[in-house]
Amino acid sequence: MSSSAPIGVLGGTFDPIHHGHLRLAEELGATLRLDTVRLMPSGTPPHRAAPQVAAEHRLAMTRLATAGNNRFQVDEREMRRAGPGYSYDTLSDLRAESGAARPLVLIVGADAFLEFATWHRWHEIFGLAHVAVAHRPGFPVERWSERMPQPLAREYSARLMQQPLAVHLTPAGGIVVVPFTALDISATAIRDMLKAGASPRYLLPDAVLDYIRAHRLYS
Repeated sequence: MSSSAPIGVLGGTFDPIHHGHLRLAEELGATLRLDTVRLMPSGTPPHRAAPQVAAEHRLAMTRLATAGNNRFQVDEREMRRAGPGYSYDTLSDLRAESGAARPLVLIVGADAFLEFATWHRWHEIFGLAHVAVAHRPGFPVERWSERMPQPLAREYSARLMQQPLAVHLTPAGGIVVVPFTALDISATAIRDMLKAGASPRYLLPDAVLDYIRAHRLYS
């Protein structure tokens, strides 16, 4: 990839990281021809309960899970930030580092996108990055507008790009909807299995499961 290809950003608690996260990053990275996908474990997520294990463990598991994939990079900035980790602040940092012309692409799931108008300075995020909405088969796109608040529905209709690779043409401001192979894996279910003494093998990388067992996490 060229040094001007877009940078993808995928945040999450990664508590723990699993194959669903990795497949999402892999498919959107390939479909959008992203130079890198930055996986960012969150520190204090503003929209959800505090993670079950410390940031250092979640960072270590993310590093183990992404080892060997040249497109993936692990970015520590959100977990190093004091206070809530807002996407607006993260993307502002990345924009300052990458320059005005480099496309940035924030990757979100469809459910998260429907809540986008509740995010901190959400409208200004479009001035910093494109938004790629990962679309699960069986979740009809044409019904999204029924569930969107009006301000977001207006932005969606105005900013929607019909061609996903249009994210290469401008630095920010568009919305693309990208279908992907949604794996029905949840971190909550993995934690529940571990607490019950069941094995979550094949739901997450072996190296991550070995780390969880070695540090007696979630049990």
